[in-house]
Amino acid sequence: MIDYKKRLLSSFDETGNIACMGLDPDPEALPYPELPAGTRITRFFSTLFGKMSERGLVPSAFKPNIGYYASLDSPLEGNYSGSKALSEVLVMIRMLFPSSVVILDSKRGDIARSSQNYADEAYSSWMADSVTVSPYMGSDSILPFKKEGKGFYVLCRTSNEGGKDFQNLVLQDGRTLYMAVAESIVRWNGDEGSVGAVVGATHLEEMENIVRVFKDHNVPILVPGVGSQGGSAPDVIGVLAKTGYDARLARINSSSALTHPWKKKEKVAPENWLELSLSNISKLIGECSLNG
Repeated sequence: MIDYKKRLLSSFDETGNIACMGLDPDPEALPYPELPAGTRITRFFSTLFGKMSERGLVPSAFKPNIGYYASLDSPLEGNYSGSKALSEVLVMIRMLFPSSVVILDSKRGDIARSSQNYADEAYSSWMADSVTVSPYMGSDSILPFKKEGKGFYVLCRTSNEGGKDFQNLVLQDGRTLYMAVAESIVRWNGDEGSVGAVVGATHLEEMENIVRVFKDHNVPILVPGVGSQGGSAPDVIGVLAKTGYDARLARINSSSALTHPWKKKEKVAPENWLELSLSNISKLIGECSLNG
């Protein structure tokens, strides 16, 4: 079984980019308003993915956030439309973009046995290549996610505004909490390239501090915050180049700016929704091509 580091490098070699397409759909912002929410998501991605494949727009990773799908389920009523939509989206990715990595964004983390169950959920049930994990409960909640051929990303310095509330706290030894987490990630990874970090594009100075620790240890990074949160892919790549980090192990994510870039201005999808999404996807892939 190919290990996760090699999977990342292979996906870069085959796609030529380090772009990650976040799949966080708001059904009310999507076209096909006549359809139920789950079916609306499936139809939307079927149309979008089909056109992407036709035009050769292939991000090297896809990142569905499980909450956007699970929230549509009503299990006590026998409704699993959200989970069904996620399964259909994942099948489409595997069929149309087999070289791309699938990162399940679920931010799990619990006592050891529970983490084992969450790992099985991500890797066996959803057949994801990797998953996002919270470090708050420590090593025994983290290590069950280490599986042959799989990877996971530990929340380190996140892109959201409230991330600073805890992540920037200063410890007794003078380190920030996010740097203590970064150093723990290096230990858990052991240079093998399966344990990565979530490092937001909205905090470039802190990103630089973190990737300087990672650069000699094959630590993959997942970089959210590009697009609607204000981060910039070229700025991120500039930081990676400055520090000497192997950018092929990074995945730069944008979500709502790709799936429904009209959402902030318009309540419903405009007639040219497909071209708007394709244009932003093409732009992100171009910025993440590492050609220069």
